[in-house]
Amino acid sequence: MNITVDCDLNATWLHGQSHPALLQLLAKGRLVQHAKPLEALIAEQFGLLASPDYPLAAMAAGADGIATGHHYFLRADPVHLVLQRDCFSLHEALPLKHSREEAQAIIASFNQHFTELGMAFSLGDSGAWYVQLAESPQIRTTLPAVAMGKNIHDFLPQGKDASTWVALLNEVQMLLHEHAVNVSRESLGQLAINSLWFSAGGALPSAPAPLNGELSLMANSAVYMGFAKLIGAPCRRLPESLKAVMQEPASQLHLHLPCMQDLDACWFAPLLQALNQSKFSQLTLNLGFYEQTIQLNLCPRDLYKFWRRPRVLEAYWA
Repeated sequence: MNITVDCDLNATWLHGQSHPALLQLLAKGRLVQHAKPLEALIAEQFGLLASPDYPLAAMAAGADGIATGHHYFLRADPVHLVLQRDCFSLHEALPLKHSREEAQAIIASFNQHFTELGMAFSLGDSGAWYVQLAESPQIRTTLPAVAMGKNIHDFLPQGKDASTWVALLNEVQMLLHEHAVNVSRESLGQLAINSLWFSAGGALPSAPAPLNGELSLMANSAVYMGFAKLIGAPCRRLPESLKAVMQEPASQLHLHLPCMQDLDACWFAPLLQALNQSKFSQLTLNLGFYEQTIQLNLCPRDLYKFWRRPRVLEAYWA
């Protein structure tokens, strides 16, 4: 059995506590560094190309309870823009946490305001936000992981229709400024949903060439459900433990882990133990850290490389 594990890490998790199991895995494995976010790397591994965006929005929407047809879709993630000294940046929580009722109220307002522009906003079963367009725009968007913590001005939609979309974003922000949902959120001390982040535009892509071997995906993400639907592979929700994962009969497993506080104890430590016991023949870790991704490959014999000592985690993303 071969196992691939994807996870987007962030600075809060990185500095929050020690990560002994992950440090051991990083020290023993064969590393390849990619100057692209995790979503871009995985899209390419599943045979998708950027033209100009990776068409993740339509693919995810099609697996998220939305009829996509051949229409152009964008993700429309609800975000909180943070005012820095001289610019705005994206808040780390993206998409911003909210209730389904809040999402439905805001989306209804957007649909009432933007319908004449040929825009239709929708809420997926997973809670993700999408917008369907009557025509394909001439823009290139940026995946949110790339823009995180930076001046968003440099990462707004670019291309022939860029000015139209910047103006549209200004309208979005004005609608959100005094929206009843945000008035309520702020009264409760919660962050306001003060903008949207558009990304991953395109129409539903054609199925890529079939992968070698029997593959099963496990994830709670609509993007991964979309990958599975596109390639015709089974996908089920991520189990609570590696033990449950190992009961899957497929020869290749592909997991997507959320960046939770106890990630090291709950997942990386059991993965290290299972590899040490030769429970699987190959482990691949794809670890995203904003606009960079580390790909780590290990087999059981790699753990005997005693001369490879763990480094501090920050050193891998210097």
